[in-house]
Amino acid sequence: MAKTTVVVVDDSALVRSILTEIINRQPDMQCIGAASDPLAAREMIRNLNPDVITLDVEMPKMDGLDFLQRLMRLRPMPVVMVSTLTERGAEVTLKALELGAVDFVAKPKIGVADGIRALAQDITDKIRIAAKAQIRRLPPAPTAGAVGATAAHSTAAARPAAPIASLGRLSTEKIIFIGASTGGTEATKDVLINLPADCPAVCITQHMPPGFTRSYAARLDGLCKIRVKEAQDGERILPGHGYIAPGGMHFSVERSGANYIARVQDGEPVNRHKPSVEVLFQSAARVVGQNALGIMLTGMGADGAKAMKVMKDAGAYNFVQDEATCVVFGMPREAINAGAADEVLPLQQIATRLIERLRSTAGMSLNRV
Repeated sequence: MAKTTVVVVDDSALVRSILTEIINRQPDMQCIGAASDPLAAREMIRNLNPDVITLDVEMPKMDGLDFLQRLMRLRPMPVVMVSTLTERGAEVTLKALELGAVDFVAKPKIGVADGIRALAQDITDKIRIAAKAQIRRLPPAPTAGAVGATAAHSTAAARPAAPIASLGRLSTEKIIFIGASTGGTEATKDVLINLPADCPAVCITQHMPPGFTRSYAARLDGLCKIRVKEAQDGERILPGHGYIAPGGMHFSVERSGANYIARVQDGEPVNRHKPSVEVLFQSAARVVGQNALGIMLTGMGADGAKAMKVMKDAGAYNFVQDEATCVVFGMPREAINAGAADEVLPLQQIATRLIERLRSTAGMSLNRV
């Protein structure tokens, strides 16, 4: 079987050497080139035609985001970003995922060499996933008069073109649960930006390491009509709000009297993940039952698939993203195979069908303004 070929792009000679060593130790992949800056990388990609590239976020001569944006417009290919575990690193990484990077690896700010070696399994797993991911070309660059040269993915552009009417007085008992992994940061955004401000509460587990979920929640909060934040242990789950599992912590819901509350706890990884979709969806089945609506979005593996079937058996109604619109069809495929899906839909239709479902179960017709 042909090996997955990789080009490493990083301004640090040490990091290039370590990543090359890690990749070449794998029987199914080979590092065929290592570039110190995007200009050298451009020639290397043209000449070597790799299957995947790893790209440092902060690069000399050309910003990593600028390079990624040009690459995804002119020659779309799987990219795994290598980010620094800082607040700025998190913000830049989220922009990279928006521009089309498949995934990212967070290297520590200090002890980089040892940190990267400790992440060898994670790095090679993500390269394997990226090699099989569905990659989409970015649209043409905005005209010179557009606000911001990289504004193709600005806040304004990301908002839904047709605002959705208020849902009115729907039951506050209902909660929407979303699980996602690879490709899920953008997929979750595409669902949330189309929800009205008065929709039921939304609880989200997105596979993401510590240090990144706060920036992700803040980004979504600026884009969506609902308020979005990191979940905090013990807080009340309220309609019109989205709650994201903090990186490195499990997130579930519990009942406290007449209210739902967030439970955010440490613990062992479940299905190799922390946070785990399984943990959130199991609590949805146990605590919310028929008032839960589940959504499974793009991601590798099977985390949450069995629990989503438990949700369905408890009376929940579940939506699963279809293969054609997934970056990686692993988690949705496993949910479908488990018999957990009530509807399998393109990503762009999930929010609309969710709202239709909410209206129909509340005895209301769907209206748009």
